[in-house]
Amino acid sequence: MFALVPREVAFLDMFQKAARNVIEGSRLLKEMMADYQNPVQTASRIKDLEHVGDEITHDIVRRLNQTFITPIDREDIHGLAGALDDILDTVEAIADRFVIFEVARPSPPAISLSKILHESSVAVGAGVDLLGQKHTDLNECCVQINSLENEADRLTRDAISKLFREEKDPTAIIKWKEIYEMFEEGTDRCEDAANILERIALKHN
Repeated sequence: MFALVPREVAFLDMFQKAARNVIEGSRLLKEMMADYQNPVQTASRIKDLEHVGDEITHDIVRRLNQTFITPIDREDIHGLAGALDDILDTVEAIADRFVIFEVARPSPPAISLSKILHESSVAVGAGVDLLGQKHTDLNECCVQINSLENEADRLTRDAISKLFREEKDPTAIIKWKEIYEMFEEGTDRCEDAANILERIALKHN
């Protein structure tokens, strides 16, 4: 197996820190949907986490540029850092839309999609923790993430179909369609991270 923690740079530690930040952001979004008491405050907390995530990503890239020999391919380190950052960016964007659009309360599909996105983020974090370990264990995480992404796709299609079928307010249609599609994008970004994790594992198995 390979070592993600060379003497000069602890890349695994930074990836784990980024993943934990993603999980916390998705957890707050899930709680925001479940208990819609102060969305402005929760969205602000998620935005703070997104700033922290940006700092972690910049730290990874900066250290990558300062490291002559890396434990895994440079493009995989850069790709995984970017994928984790993209997940949290989407989480932050979703929370922001609820505030900007002045949504009165989350819809049942939004609540369900927030749970799926959180589960996907947790699975990505588990995959990051398994870097450098048995490929079979990491593969289980990737399969789970793919399954959750498919579930989010189905739920999004159903929600948008119902929206066009039942909603009469065109403004509401525009708002909710964007929100649903952003939830789906979040699970897509989780799948992107899973694909990179799997690629790393295959190269170093």
